[in-house]
Amino acid sequence: MTIPSPVLFVSHGSPMFAVQPGRAGKHLAELGRELTRPQAIVIVSPHWMTRGDIGVTASAAPATIHDFGGFPDALYKIQYPASGAPVLAAQIVDMLKTAGWSARLDAERGLDHGAWVPLLYLAPAADIPVIQISMPASLDTREAWKLGQALKPLRDLNVLIVASGSLTHNLYEFRGATPHGAQYVKDFAAWTAKTLASGNLESLLDYRQYAPSAERAHPTDEHFLPLFIAVGAAGEQYETRVIEGGVEYGVLAMDSYLFT
Repeated sequence: MTIPSPVLFVSHGSPMFAVQPGRAGKHLAELGRELTRPQAIVIVSPHWMTRGDIGVTASAAPATIHDFGGFPDALYKIQYPASGAPVLAAQIVDMLKTAGWSARLDAERGLDHGAWVPLLYLAPAADIPVIQISMPASLDTREAWKLGQALKPLRDLNVLIVASGSLTHNLYEFRGATPHGAQYVKDFAAWTAKTLASGNLESLLDYRQYAPSAERAHPTDEHFLPLFIAVGAAGEQYETRVIEGGVEYGVLAMDSYLFT
C-alpha cells in the first residue's frame, strides 16, 4: 500500500529569511534532504489571497515574485526557477470544485515570497514542479481546515502539500521585542505544539479562546490559517513533528510542523 505524502506547515518569516537561514533554514534544508522526492509541491501562502474563486497557478514556468519593498538588493536578484505543472493544476481545480469550492486556473500568477523563500531550503535545486493555491480572503479557522481536507487527496498522488505562514506574526512589535524572544511568543508556540500533539482539534480551531496571548501573537488570522489547512490535509489521525526554528526578531516564532 502506498504511504501518503506528508504535509508541512512552515513558518516563512521575513523576506530576509531567504539570505539569513538561521536555525529554521538549517532544519528545513535537512528535512528537504530527508523526505522522499515528491512528484510536485503544492503550496499556499497568505501573500496570495483572492476574493471569489480560489486561484491555482497554471503557468509552465511560474515567475519569482518579489512582493516586498525596502530590503537589500540581493533579495531582488534571487530567482526560484521551478517549473509549474499545468495538468496537475487543472486536476486541482476539479478537485476543489468537487469539494464545493469555486476555483479557477491562473496562467499569469507566479510564486510569492511566502512560497519561494521556504522552498529555497526545502528544494534548493528548484527541480520539483510547484503549484501555488490562493487563500480565500474570507477564510476562518474552520474553513481553512475544510480547504485542507479538500486538498488531502493530493497526498495519494505523491504531492507534498506545504502550508506556508507564521507561527506568530505581530509586526506591530517587530522593532520593540526582546532579542531572545518575547515570553508570549514562546508561550504561544508551546501551546500550539502541545495542542497539535494531543490532537485536540476543537481547541486548535478556537485558538483565540484557548491559546495564551492569542490576540497578541496574531492580531489578524491570515498567517496562522495555513496551519489549519495543513491539519485538514493531514486527516483525523496524524503524527506531528516539530521542526525547530527558534524566534527571529523577538516576535516571529519560526517553528514548522511535519504531519504524517
